[in-house]
Amino acid sequence: MNRKIIDCRDFPNEIGCTLMISGSAKEVFNIALRHAVEEHGHKDTTELRKQIKAMMKKEIHSKYKTKQINKKGSKK
Repeated sequence: MNRKIIDCRDFPNEIGCTLMISGSAKEVFNIALRHAVEEHGHKDTTELRKQIKAMMKKEIHSKYKTKQINKKGSKK
């Protein structure tokens, strides 16, 4: 399964949110959208949906830790 991840710590936010969401692209998108609206006070707009899709990264699992891969392919 090609898992995705989104992490609020990667983006400036006024509430100091540290939530990380992982799962299928559809799962992550749906939960991240709901979280952005309910917790961060964003409006559900086309622009917000585009931003959330752009924020998602591939999740790579190893036996010992999870690594994030950004769009340029470098590890965090």
